[in-house]
Amino acid sequence: MIESAKYIDVHAHVNFEEYDPDREEVLSRAKEAGVLMINVGTTLEASKQIVSLSEKYDGVYGIVGLHPTEVTPMNRFNTHDFEPLVAHQKTVAVGECGIDVYRLDPAENKEEYLRIQEEDFRAQIALAVKYDKPIMIHARESYGKILEILKDCFSVYGTKLRGNAHFFAGSIEEAQAFLDLGFTISFTGVITFAKQYEELVRFVPLNRMLSETDCPFVAPVPFRGRRNEPLYVTEVVKKIAEIKGLEFETVRIALLNNAISAFKLQ
Repeated sequence: MIESAKYIDVHAHVNFEEYDPDREEVLSRAKEAGVLMINVGTTLEASKQIVSLSEKYDGVYGIVGLHPTEVTPMNRFNTHDFEPLVAHQKTVAVGECGIDVYRLDPAENKEEYLRIQEEDFRAQIALAVKYDKPIMIHARESYGKILEILKDCFSVYGTKLRGNAHFFAGSIEEAQAFLDLGFTISFTGVITFAKQYEELVRFVPLNRMLSETDCPFVAPVPFRGRRNEPLYVTEVVKKIAEIKGLEFETVRIALLNNAISAFKLQ
């Protein structure tokens, strides 16, 4: 399907229960529109589901890992459990992994939870490097800490460490720091209705940018309020072209090729 692809959603969650009633139809709509998709894991079980989806459908790929909000003292990233999934031929990255401060329960030991989030983030980075695959970063109120960890890991792994900053909502300076490390940056449908993202979209070079939906969340205009789906990544591409003042086809082709290169899609 790569040869006939027109778009790509680099961060979807079509394995979620929101799609249980009509998953086949959602996947079919995407395929008919030429939309490739990469579904992203949040837990071990979700990652297994994602590998199964990628095996079953053409043009569907997977990213496997443990989301930072799923990390607890009783639920840690286990390399032994995840390694066979990472090694799978249609697994194109590890994640989504990172640090999430926003969702920490005030009643919990914040320092302890941040410590184990960091340990598991580093473990997922190490596994991604071992298999020459990028990481998909989740960050919430944590860009500074994540960049600190990445810079430290970069001193060990060098350019073998690569990845994408998903649903980017940081500052221009933070975006530049990710770019300096060789990372790509992706935007969701939120850019279609939140004007504060326009400066970021203009700032990030087109050749370092990716398109995503993060479905079922944040459906773009004109689908706000509905369940999101990979097909709607087309609206993200349109908005990027509008904000950057570029021809739609130029942006569409660039975003597709960026993702094919970043994730070594075949």
